[in-house]
Amino acid sequence: MTNILQNIAGMGGLTEQAIASDFLISSKSAVRNLAFAITETATPELKSALRKQLRNAVDTHAKITDFMTANGYYHPNHLGEQINVRLQDAHTVLKLKDQ
Repeated sequence: MTNILQNIAGMGGLTEQAIASDFLISSKSAVRNLAFAITETATPELKSALRKQLRNAVDTHAKITDFMTANGYYHPNHLGEQINVRLQDAHTVLKLKDQ
């Protein structure tokens, strides 16, 4: 069923990569927002709870990054390879636009 949906969407095998990329972006946003919330919070109990959530968000970000790196979706230490991945993403988006 997944292959049918991927073909209908015109994304082929990129569905997993797209989901992982969205999840990575969301986790970065969570880290940033939690860090900001900690600086704006007055009560020690709430600061403690937010710090716990921040640690969890950082751990989640690391797991997503590891998954993406292991699957060749993300190349944080190789700029040239990462640029190629992003160029392929852009070409895919342009193909989807023309369908």
